[in-house]
Amino acid sequence: MTELTLESLIDDGNYLGSERARQENKAILDELERKKKARSMAVPTDDNRVKARLRELGEPITLFGERQADRRDRLIYVLSQITAARGDEIQMEEESEEESADEEEFYTPGSLELLEARRHLAEYSLPRAQKRVAQQQITSKLPLGRIIDLRKKIFAEVKRFSNLGSQIGDERPISQVRFSPNSKFLAAGSWSGTIKIWNVPACTTSRVLRGHGDRVGGVAWHPQATLTQGEGLVNLASGAGDKNVNLWSLNSDTPLSVLKGHADRVCRVAFHPSGNYVASASFDTTWRLWDVTTSTELLLQEGHSKEVYSVEFQDDGSLVASGGLDAIGRVWDLRTGRTAMVLDGHVQAIFGIAFSPNGYQIATGAGDDTIRIWDIRSLKALYTIPAHVSNVSDVRFFRGDYLPPMSTARGNGDVAMNGMDEDVDASNDTREEQTLDEWRYRSGLYFASSGYDGFVKLWSADDWQLLRTLTTDSGKVMSVDLSNDGRLLASGTYNRNFQLFAPEEVTV
Repeated sequence: MTELTLESLIDDGNYLGSERARQENKAILDELERKKKARSMAVPTDDNRVKARLRELGEPITLFGERQADRRDRLIYVLSQITAARGDEIQMEEESEEESADEEEFYTPGSLELLEARRHLAEYSLPRAQKRVAQQQITSKLPLGRIIDLRKKIFAEVKRFSNLGSQIGDERPISQVRFSPNSKFLAAGSWSGTIKIWNVPACTTSRVLRGHGDRVGGVAWHPQATLTQGEGLVNLASGAGDKNVNLWSLNSDTPLSVLKGHADRVCRVAFHPSGNYVASASFDTTWRLWDVTTSTELLLQEGHSKEVYSVEFQDDGSLVASGGLDAIGRVWDLRTGRTAMVLDGHVQAIFGIAFSPNGYQIATGAGDDTIRIWDIRSLKALYTIPAHVSNVSDVRFFRGDYLPPMSTARGNGDVAMNGMDEDVDASNDTREEQTLDEWRYRSGLYFASSGYDGFVKLWSADDWQLLRTLTTDSGKVMSVDLSNDGRLLASGTYNRNFQLFAPEEVTV
């Protein structure tokens, strides 16, 4: 299969003039017109009247996990569909010139460095997306019986997660915990302004990083940190209340570089999969993209009406998602700078956001105690999980980036009988192939969430069912993470400690 690049993309000049394109454009325009009219439709705001109107239309008065705002949105959608089918005109409200001006798009000039970065991001993400889709096509051809066996095996292991231990991590609450790519270290950011690197599961301190003057809001590992990245290079990024983003190595207690530009506290930070860029979310209502090599700001992105709390990259590297205290999430196309999708549905602030390894699903956790699953392909929410009884503080998918060690029959000192070499090799190859299939299927099959109710929960990512509830020794769990080898889960809590969980009967 030829690798996909910018140069190899096919430009179909006849597409826009085809009948298919005209039909697709007409359908899009009709849908946009329907939504525009629906926004100005006269609909009751009283919940009892909304239920009564739904009953008149023969619709369910409530759905599982549906809130009052969701129910009113559903009524608007049903009425707009009925009106569009009848061909009637929807009663429109007068639109002021000010409202029309608010909808007008505006652009700001970008630097040549940003243009070059966008090109690099496109060249980096296209082949990764191509490989991901190719692997998904292979996985989709697995026999149903094999898929059932894999789900049973993986979920049985997930359901055996239990408390491995607890460790006081700092003198103030632990704001975020993140496992290193090799799963041997845990970075814990604290409200004291320090970041501690812990050896896990031994829970011994490896290094203490001091450089922030206020509470640390987020930490993120370089994708190749502890693997191929040298210890003296950038391995870790952190954001804090001192408005700075710090870049750290693993052989120094002071930052390699301090990225300044935000006008208010920095919350979450994230490394781009290439490791060349860092994104930071801030209370100044923006998120920013930084060049790690030059330590310069490439992009200041507005779009939220309130503080931006969370930010996360898609695994391909083409998209980034931001979540704000305005209860809105946005998916941005880094290659063009445009909004790819608006995640509108939460009624409270979004605190956690995560891309699924499948590349097209997003999970958001919010202050309305729910987790919403979004599909970029259909541009809508797939499912709403009533996850916790208080704020959902963090959401993390399992990623099988780490391949399990393969056992081989040869080279272990055993003597093979004549005529049995081929059988041993075939058996080993079969086992290795089955292990790889299981690991590829495991990636993205489940995710973890943490909440201010003191619980960490594990969920299946195909039918969104609860697999395991883990109790902590704190009333507020600030963060959660899953190690790449699938053997550990960590939570950072408000009472200054972090806890480790592992499946029973699994050696860590």
